[in-house]
Amino acid sequence: MLKVLACLTTEHDYRLVGVAAVVCFAACFTAFRLYSRMRGAKGLVRAAWLLLTGLVCGSGVWATHFIGMVAYDPGLKTGYSPTGTLLSLMIAVLFIGSGFVVASAQRTRTNDMAGGLILGMGVASMHYTGMTAFVTQGHIVWEHATVGASVLFGVAGSTAALILAGRARSIGKQILGGAILTLGVCALHFTGMGAITIVPDTSIVVPEQLLSGGFLTLAVTSITGLIILGGLGAVAIESQTTRSALERIRRMANAAYEGIVVVQDGRINDANAAFCELVGAPLEEIKGKPLFEAILTFDGDEASRDGVRREGFLQPLEGGREIPVEVFSRLMDDGARTETSGLTVLAVRDLRERRSAEEKIRYLAEHDGLTGLPNRNSLQTRLAAAIERVEASGETLSVICIDLDHFKEANDQHGHPAGDALLVETARRLQDSISAPSFAARLGGDEFMVVQVGAGDQPTAAAELSGRLLDVLATPVMFEGQDLAMGASLGVSLYPDDGRTTESLMANADMALYRAKEGGRGIYRFFKREMDESIRERRALARDLKQGIADGELVVYYQPLARASDGEVCGFEALVRWQHPTRGMIPPLDFIPVAEENGLIAPLGEWVLRRACADAAAWEKPLRIAVNLSPLQLNNPALPTLVHEVLIATGLSPHRLELEITESALFKDYQRALDNLRRLKALGVRIAMDDFGTGFSSLSTLQSFPFDKIKIDKSFVENIHRHDRATVIVRAVLGLGRSLEIPVVAEGVETQEQINFLRSEDCAELQGYAIGRPGPLHTLDAWTKVAPAPVAAQAPKRARRSAA
Repeated sequence: MLKVLACLTTEHDYRLVGVAAVVCFAACFTAFRLYSRMRGAKGLVRAAWLLLTGLVCGSGVWATHFIGMVAYDPGLKTGYSPTGTLLSLMIAVLFIGSGFVVASAQRTRTNDMAGGLILGMGVASMHYTGMTAFVTQGHIVWEHATVGASVLFGVAGSTAALILAGRARSIGKQILGGAILTLGVCALHFTGMGAITIVPDTSIVVPEQLLSGGFLTLAVTSITGLIILGGLGAVAIESQTTRSALERIRRMANAAYEGIVVVQDGRINDANAAFCELVGAPLEEIKGKPLFEAILTFDGDEASRDGVRREGFLQPLEGGREIPVEVFSRLMDDGARTETSGLTVLAVRDLRERRSAEEKIRYLAEHDGLTGLPNRNSLQTRLAAAIERVEASGETLSVICIDLDHFKEANDQHGHPAGDALLVETARRLQDSISAPSFAARLGGDEFMVVQVGAGDQPTAAAELSGRLLDVLATPVMFEGQDLAMGASLGVSLYPDDGRTTESLMANADMALYRAKEGGRGIYRFFKREMDESIRERRALARDLKQGIADGELVVYYQPLARASDGEVCGFEALVRWQHPTRGMIPPLDFIPVAEENGLIAPLGEWVLRRACADAAAWEKPLRIAVNLSPLQLNNPALPTLVHEVLIATGLSPHRLELEITESALFKDYQRALDNLRRLKALGVRIAMDDFGTGFSSLSTLQSFPFDKIKIDKSFVENIHRHDRATVIVRAVLGLGRSLEIPVVAEGVETQEQINFLRSEDCAELQGYAIGRPGPLHTLDAWTKVAPAPVAAQAPKRARRSAA
């Protein structure tokens, strides 16, 4: 050690030693500044920062070495080999850059130590490679122990610098890291210089072409200074860009609707304007304050885990009511930095408006918007709870269904505001007439329901309340200076006599109401099981039909249509039948009206369409298939799409499908029906008017749409030659068809006399028992299959082929 100190004090120029130290510190400090920018970068930008870090630090350490070498004066002539000088520069940049790369790979102490080892070994390699470029008049003798100590100094300084300042963002720690690395580099250099002894030898000649000390000092200092200034300039530019980006981010954060707060170790590090407004204090006042428990509270575990969404309450600093909030947390990660460990960003959303909206939505979901009474869904829930109560307590319960008698008249004569006034007043009077736990509800339209709970013996209590309600609702309502007539009809069902479930009690009260309205209105009726069998029967049939459609109990029968000219079958009409598992075969006249009343006609019609098209597509002969459309189907905007999809699925040619409609079906929604017919026509499907003569029979209908066929109703055909008027009507319709060039089909043909008459009048097609009765698919083979050619007719063809 004394030799090293002696070498430093007696054989070095202090001025150049100082320059070397300044250059080394500037380079090391700049390297750590550049290294800190790399931490938040990725991809090519990260690689560029690492490359610049290695270049600045390596060139600075290299410059420190050669300025220190120039400061060394052994008293002999010296020079520097250009090859060794440049080689040592490349070694310094490569090794030192590699050290920073290893240290930056992961945020661990192990990587910092590994990077420091590579960096220190790189400084040592650069130093001793540079010593090979040193030429003097003498022989250099090395002390290997001192050389080893110099390497240890370099490695220790490099490792300590990376551990202390490798992840630093602050300038203070970067200065400290640069100083430690500078000490390590200088300790390695001057210890290494103290490890040599030069034995003079006048026979050794120093070539003149070697680099001189002055030139080397100037060149090294200039080049290194430019590199360091370039690195500092890059840092300055990037810092300014970062500050501008941060300002933009802050402006964006302040423009956000949600509050945004950055938390470090449980304390507020930063926040946007929206969060400060929620807390009721400026950023300067809340910065550094603990966030959790003091300002933001949650149920359960902490809310700082990554990706957690929680709901809690925020307490404003100035006091007042807690604010319900929704918090979404995200851990910040801009690389491995010790200063910001545990940094979390929380997005805080004020839930007051949403909670208020949810309360309104919940209220509207359970209450009628006009009257404020519970709606149908809420009624069912509350009635179910009331049934459970009376089952447990033994109290009584009745359900009273109420329908206003003069509501439609008020609406028609005075408009909807008058109708609304009647409904609101009805609700008020119902509520005034009962007390908890009884309650009233509005089912929809002018229909209300009262549930009477625990009022005494039944049916006496229900009769007393019903009579009181009739009196209360009979008083007119004043609206805009006019008396609006009031009145109501009531139906009553009792628990448990008339039902033990919500559905049965409501349904039976509704049936009792139906009987009250039949009895003249303004009265109440109790449910009587024996007088409602017909209603129950139709409802049971509707339930069975719905299940029957799902279970495949429906069957399609096919009735043939024949050309009137030669009697050849040219198509079939699909007629649905219902094979009930217990009631047997049910005809369409019994279940089609039930399907229409209960909304089952659409699935029923779709099933018939699919089944008929699939069966017809399998026939060997390309015969037409006719399918009837209900008014509901005809007015469905999705009908053309459905028909198109069925044709594609079954492979049936569009021109083989005929859709039959009644003229009365057109007038439910005339324009929509015509639009659907035109779209079906565009698909290539044929359209026939069924039961012509029984509906409006308007010529304007035939003018509005080009029908492909007209079917005369069987009520006229069966009276040909029986009633003169029927014969004239049939003849007129056939003449009309010929004039419009629309084929006419006669339904209900049962006798040869009718066939002869229709042929004589040029009727196009015939349908009826005289042609064929409706039958299931397997009975149609005689008409749908192609008959094989006779053997006698085939023999001459074979003979002709043989002769050829």
